[in-house]
Amino acid sequence: MDYDYLIKFLALGDSGVGKTSFLYQYTDGNFNSRFISTVGIDFREKRLLYQSKGRNHRIHLQLWDTAGQERFRSLTTAFYRDSMGFLLLFDLTNEQSFLEIRNWIEQLRLHAYCDTPDIVLCGNKADLEDKRVVMEWRAREVAEKHGLVYLETSAATGQNVSRAVETLLDRVMVRMESAVDKAMLPGRRGRPRDLNDVDLTAPSTSNCTCR
Repeated sequence: MDYDYLIKFLALGDSGVGKTSFLYQYTDGNFNSRFISTVGIDFREKRLLYQSKGRNHRIHLQLWDTAGQERFRSLTTAFYRDSMGFLLLFDLTNEQSFLEIRNWIEQLRLHAYCDTPDIVLCGNKADLEDKRVVMEWRAREVAEKHGLVYLETSAATGQNVSRAVETLLDRVMVRMESAVDKAMLPGRRGRPRDLNDVDLTAPSTSNCTCR
C-alpha cells in the first residue's frame, strides 16, 4: 500500500442539494451544471498529505456519494457504519432540504459507528444568494444544537468545499489518533501493565468506538 490511512467519508442530504457536484469540485476542481441524480451509491477518490505532530501522513480518501431519494435509503444506510465521517448537505435555496437535516442526523445516530459521529454540515449553493431562503443564523442555530461544524459552500465556485472536507478530516484524525494513543498505553497490545495503573482493558462506558 502506498498510503498510511484509508479514510472513508459519506456525503448525505436530500436529492438535488449538490452532493455529486460538491465531490467532483473537491476531487477534480470542476463543476458540471447538468444535474444527474445519483442512483444508489457512487464514490470519488483523492490522495493527500496530512501533517500531524510534525509528521506527514499519506491519506487515501474515499468519498462516497449517496442517493438522496427515499427509495434508496435502505441501501445507503448499509454504508453508514463503515464511514468515518459525514458531509451533510442541504440547499440554501430549498427550505425542505434544510428541514430534513434533523431526519438525516437521526439516521446517522441510528446507523453510524457511534451515536456521536463526526459531521460537517454544509449549506450548499451559496453562490445563489438571490435565491436564498435559509438564513445563515438559522443553519448555525441547528448546527450548534447538534454539535456540528457549519460551513456555507458552493460546488459551482468551490467556496469552502476543500475547507469542509479538511475540517472533517481534522476531526476524524484527532479521534483516530486519540484511539491509537490509548491503545499504545501499558496494558494494551500485549505490553505489561503495572498493577497500580487504571485497568484499560475494562469495557468502555461509551458507545462510541473508532474503526
